[in-house]
Amino acid sequence: MPKKILAAAAIIASVVALSGCSDGGNASAKSGVPTDKPITLTVWSWDGTVKEAVTGFEKLHPNITVNVVNAGSSTDEYTALDNAIQAGSGVPDIAMFEYFSLPLFAIPGKLTDLSPYGAQDLASDYVDAAWGNVTIDGKPYALPSDYGPAAMFYNQSVLAQAGVPAPPTTWDEFYQAAKKVRALGGDHYITNDSADIFLLMSLMWEGGGHPFKVNGTEVTIDFNDAGSSRAVAFWQKLLDEDLVNTKVTNWSDDWNRGLNEGALATQLIGGWFTSTLPERAPDAAGNFRVAPLPQWEAGEKSGGENGGSAMAIPAAAQNKEAAYAFLEYFTHGDGLQPRIDAGAFVPNLSNLNSESFLSKTNPFFGDQKYNQVLADASKNVATGWQYPPFFGWARSSYEDVAAPLYDSRQGTLAEVLETWKKRSIEYGNEQGFSVR
Repeated sequence: MPKKILAAAAIIASVVALSGCSDGGNASAKSGVPTDKPITLTVWSWDGTVKEAVTGFEKLHPNITVNVVNAGSSTDEYTALDNAIQAGSGVPDIAMFEYFSLPLFAIPGKLTDLSPYGAQDLASDYVDAAWGNVTIDGKPYALPSDYGPAAMFYNQSVLAQAGVPAPPTTWDEFYQAAKKVRALGGDHYITNDSADIFLLMSLMWEGGGHPFKVNGTEVTIDFNDAGSSRAVAFWQKLLDEDLVNTKVTNWSDDWNRGLNEGALATQLIGGWFTSTLPERAPDAAGNFRVAPLPQWEAGEKSGGENGGSAMAIPAAAQNKEAAYAFLEYFTHGDGLQPRIDAGAFVPNLSNLNSESFLSKTNPFFGDQKYNQVLADASKNVATGWQYPPFFGWARSSYEDVAAPLYDSRQGTLAEVLETWKKRSIEYGNEQGFSVR
């Protein structure tokens, strides 16, 4: 394992369901979990739904106590985890990872290969792309926990006001709609983008682009394939014609105001947005709907991802059998339903094919069966996409590189990506990877 890979990490810085069963000790025995001693499992997660599975699991396993800890989100947690691994103490039994961050820990051997625990037997319950996200060199290093199929949330009242009677189904229709919304004047835009690389990447992903190729520690970066080039050219046209708001940043007060007051007609974002949009745009209740991501060609059914995460067991964890039992329980077993009830959007086909899930409605979305749209989007996500192991660093770097373009229209997206590529190659090679 290259020493510099260790440095990089420092820098970035069911049990099968026993429904109704009360023989908790037997559940442990059947799964191979030790029953002769008390066990405390520590789970690091910023997903508030995970704790919803604890009560049921502890009932099945009376000798196990589960302690769910929010050790920070994203990079904050990764940094804390890497520090704990290097210190040799304080390593949790289970930790949460965004899909793109798994290779950074899995490739240097910091995560447990879940194959010996039978994880492969669960593969058929997950949408292909989600399972692909947790599989590295043919081995599963995590189980998918939540999912973000890219979708288009749209304010149908604003679109109608602009003369757009139905949500755009192709990117050409999206472009035409963008011009009509902009013609409303003022701050009206079809959407916003403040150098969020995930947005552009979801278009590349949907169109068959593969800008990153990873084989062990060897990484190739190329934004010139047909799928990536088409997405870049299309988004450049929107920027050139001032059809996208580049001043409003996601998660800001201005963003909330734009969604709430209708200045932003759509959001191209992950399906998990259903859980947070209502609180950000309460005055728009009843006007928002969910639609598939527009397609490059009419009639196509292809998609990408925008967010999503998985849970893994660190290689240095102390209670791996018990940890895997809980991991399986809350991502696949009986612990899944209470998490769904609490708002989790998961990539399990057993859930995505459930009539009760698909028929769910919400007055905020005009009583639309929005889960049906998102379930279809989940199954249509194109497979084969890869992130470089150091994507956490690269994601932050992109914002800096793209700032002149988004702030003052200096340069082009293609030039930004070329500069970003060079910096990523330099950084990746410094960390011990072979990047070109």
